[in-house]
Amino acid sequence: MVNAGKESVMQNQLELLLKLQVIDYDLGELERSKEYLPDMMGNLRREIEESQNRYDTAVKELDEARVKQNNLEIDVEAKEADLQKFQQQMMSIKTNREYDALVSEIDNVKETISNKETELLETIELATELEKNIAEYQEKLEQVKENNNRQLAILQEKIDSIGDKTSGKKDERKQLTTAIPKPVMSVYERVRKGKGGAAVVSVKHRACGACYKALTPKKIQDIRKADRILTCDNCGRLLYWDDKESH
Repeated sequence: MVNAGKESVMQNQLELLLKLQVIDYDLGELERSKEYLPDMMGNLRREIEESQNRYDTAVKELDEARVKQNNLEIDVEAKEADLQKFQQQMMSIKTNREYDALVSEIDNVKETISNKETELLETIELATELEKNIAEYQEKLEQVKENNNRQLAILQEKIDSIGDKTSGKKDERKQLTTAIPKPVMSVYERVRKGKGGAAVVSVKHRACGACYKALTPKKIQDIRKADRILTCDNCGRLLYWDDKESH
């Protein structure tokens, strides 16, 4: 009867430790979320900014291309007017010297017109391509804004709730720790802070569930009795027997 009572007490302590371990894990996740949630939000905002910049740059380039196109059209029109004027002057030429000079002027104007028309064609093609890109960039920007802003709102809610969740978990933890003997808590805290991760682990395949160090038959027998808290001789973690995992 004494042993049965002792086992019941120890089993209760193990159950409390396992509950405490879950709370500590949750608290750790909440603490880590303070770091990774802002990073995630930053990435989402950068994606929106990049899409916006890509769209704005294309719009600016299209505006510049249209201004250039307009200027080239004016230049070509002006040069064509010069060409027409020079060709009319050919009717009134009296000397070979005048003729040669005017022919040279006409050739220069024709070359200038040809070059500007080539540049004008390239500019029109660029503007057409930019118009196509802008339509795609705008559609992409709207999609990114909609999706990312929705995710940002969700992440912001999570950030806003961290304080309340943390406070609630700390209250739960305080209630649990008052029910666990101080010597047991001391071991638990030392292992949790020193090893990281789980401080209370089950026996798995007759070995420690954390470091996988094989346990002696006597150690296993004592763990199964559950009449006292036992730790792994290798890693120091608290051990318990679980029929589903220990065989």
